[in-house]
Amino acid sequence: MSNAFIVRMTITLDDVTPAVSRVIEVPLGIRLDRLHSVFQAALAWTDSHLWELTFGRTGFGIPDPEYGFGGPLDARKTTLGQALEGMRGKTFRYLYDFGDAWEHSVKIQGIAPAEPQGSYPRLLAATGMRPPEDSGGPWGYAEMLEALADPTHEYHEEALEALGDDHDPDAQPDVDLIHNRLAVLAKK
Repeated sequence: MSNAFIVRMTITLDDVTPAVSRVIEVPLGIRLDRLHSVFQAALAWTDSHLWELTFGRTGFGIPDPEYGFGGPLDARKTTLGQALEGMRGKTFRYLYDFGDAWEHSVKIQGIAPAEPQGSYPRLLAATGMRPPEDSGGPWGYAEMLEALADPTHEYHEEALEALGDDHDPDAQPDVDLIHNRLAVLAKK
């Protein structure tokens, strides 16, 4: 029954300027590990770091017994619909890369019946290009942009090497690439 409904949501990368956001639709019955894969595709992250989805005070991820503590609940065993059941608000969190701490706010826009011939997940809107991976999180990235823009900045050369001389923080995302990545996920 839950796959007969879709959830429309807006994912916003927190503390990054210019703004980076995506509006997507996913099945209500999607498992949380697969929702993570959708977020990775929608934002064109490389899925090379740890992550966690947090609904209220409950975190979900892929538990790693090597850490020696309980960690998050197993995202492979919970659906989006189940995670949303106990929520009071309409926003949850997505953390990607515990080192750089790319925090995302995910706002539920609504739940509606799926289109009979619709293919999900799907992208409805995309704004802003996400920062490069391993660029120091929101604050490190902001410092790199500042150094990149000022040839006299003491870290200009390092920023140039890390971001490249053609880096444009105002670039728009490759929407065709996102659609293609989500189409691959929809076939699974």
